[in-house]
Amino acid sequence: MATVAPPPAAQRRLDRLERIWKGPSGLVGWLTTVDHKRIGILYFFTSLTFFALGGLEALLIRTQLMGPNGEIVSPDFFNQLMSMHGITMIFLAVIPMQIGAFGNYLLPLMIGARDMAFPRMNALSYWIFLASGIFIYSSMVGGTAPNAGWFDYVPLASRQYTPGPNIDFYTLGLIFTGIATSATAINFIVTIFKLRAPGMSLNRMPLFCYAILAVSFALVFALPPLTTALTFLELDRALGLHFYDVAFGGDTLLWQHLFWIFGHPEVYVIILPAFGIATAIIPTFSGRKMVAFPLVALAEIAVAFIGFGVWAHHMLAVGLATVTTIYFAAASLIIVIPSAIQLFAWIITIVTGRPRFETPLLWIIGFIVLFVLGGLTGIMFAAIPFDQQLTDTYFVVAHFHYVIFGAAVFPLLGGIYYWFPKVTGRMYSERAGKASFWVTFVGMNLTFFPMHIVGLLGMPRRQYTYQGDLGWNFINLLETLGAYILAIGLLMIVANLVVSYRRGAPAGDDPFGGDTLEWSVSSPPPSYNFPVIPKVSSPYAMWDREDREGDMKRLEQGDVVLEGGHETPSSTLLDADWDEILDMPSQSWAPFLISVTLLGMFTMLLLQHYVVALGFAALTGLVLAAWHCKEPQVA
Repeated sequence: MATVAPPPAAQRRLDRLERIWKGPSGLVGWLTTVDHKRIGILYFFTSLTFFALGGLEALLIRTQLMGPNGEIVSPDFFNQLMSMHGITMIFLAVIPMQIGAFGNYLLPLMIGARDMAFPRMNALSYWIFLASGIFIYSSMVGGTAPNAGWFDYVPLASRQYTPGPNIDFYTLGLIFTGIATSATAINFIVTIFKLRAPGMSLNRMPLFCYAILAVSFALVFALPPLTTALTFLELDRALGLHFYDVAFGGDTLLWQHLFWIFGHPEVYVIILPAFGIATAIIPTFSGRKMVAFPLVALAEIAVAFIGFGVWAHHMLAVGLATVTTIYFAAASLIIVIPSAIQLFAWIITIVTGRPRFETPLLWIIGFIVLFVLGGLTGIMFAAIPFDQQLTDTYFVVAHFHYVIFGAAVFPLLGGIYYWFPKVTGRMYSERAGKASFWVTFVGMNLTFFPMHIVGLLGMPRRQYTYQGDLGWNFINLLETLGAYILAIGLLMIVANLVVSYRRGAPAGDDPFGGDTLEWSVSSPPPSYNFPVIPKVSSPYAMWDREDREGDMKRLEQGDVVLEGGHETPSSTLLDADWDEILDMPSQSWAPFLISVTLLGMFTMLLLQHYVVALGFAALTGLVLAAWHCKEPQVA
């Protein structure tokens, strides 16, 4: 849609909105911001930094395993690398990138809102995430990083076998970051249910938003078991309690149950936003509406729901009763059904449309291929004898990375290309984008596909080194070569986007012909998002030209501009009828200060200075009180 200069009266309204919504500039503006777009950008670059750290850890691991009898790193440091790689990618990189960065930036724009439901809580979730990441990574400085794997099985993680602070960094760090994730999930749920634009009933909400909604509910229910497990373990280690100590009536399997009640839904927490990104990109580049839209929406919800019945899928080799293992094997097969519904909908939409094989769609097609391969090996693990034979081998590592990297990171990379023009106002290089896809696709498959073979040959996961006569040498060399090719592909993406940000051609508001509301505003979007609150009459709001032209007319007439302050409308739960106008809070130092006091509290808990920790907790309470007492009332 071409950008047309608004009439003078409309321009005055836009200028007033800009003055009201635009926060301070410079460092103070970033430290105090509550703008969901700025918070999304902060999440993006922070999680990208952690992604780079996790990638460096992976390269060190692969370099160590490039040949037999490797001596690049010590056994203890190798254990720390393995653990930190998993923790980083799961908790500090992929999930924050999907939910914190993409969700924060895009969801209010997609539903026609001016901000998240709780802007200051949104800022708080980011600063707590950053503080928790710093807390966890500070363990690397003293060589005391978590070293019992990313799922931290007991009794290896007990004080008896790991007496240093390594596991305390793990338990306290994940409790810390869980606070941020819980706050984010609650914020998304309320935002989706109460701030949708008039007319955006639940059956007209974009599929990306359904994915974020499903993920948010999954996190609300999955994080408490993990927090409980972590609290029990820290109490065992710090105070000598015995939740997991068999000699005193505890149960080591209790940790596995609590962890995997979180851990398997967490796999779908990672996958579902990727599904949402795919459903945003495919209609745009296929030139048609998504096939089976209602079924795809229901399937996204069903994946999150059924995911809670699959946790012991990870425990088929621990000696559970046969009837129990059969139930979880069946649940592992059933969850394939909603995933397959989405898969067929994507493929049919592409095949029956007029696909433009530009860079974002290439990443989605690569994702579909890798998701099918990863899904097939996942179904194989539902066969109990097969699972018992190959559990804790590199076959599991191969399956996991096809699902997590291939099926979660590939859509992320496609989404970065897709929304790059919207965020920056610049176009990327199409030729460089396609080249980066093919290099990354080749590197990914060369890295992880041979792991299936070496797993079948019996190589255990978390293997520090190996002898040269086991038949694993050439396969591990291929995997390491693939890892470096994969790293080159990812660096090509970064180079393309950095150069494009500085020199790319102007993008315009809607360079791809997108179908959702974010493409109706300028690139980059203004601080207030929408000059008038848009009206919606279908799931494809940007393809309803009459509605968008009506928005421009209402701007000229001064209708629903809401220029009296930080105002946004709320809507009814199901049909999104106009409900009331809300005064939204402006920028604040409180979220940043709370993250600092919480960082002090968790540091003191790590050092077992409990009185000082209580003092930091009291400071947190004081800042919270000041936050609420000084809430601005906008006229």
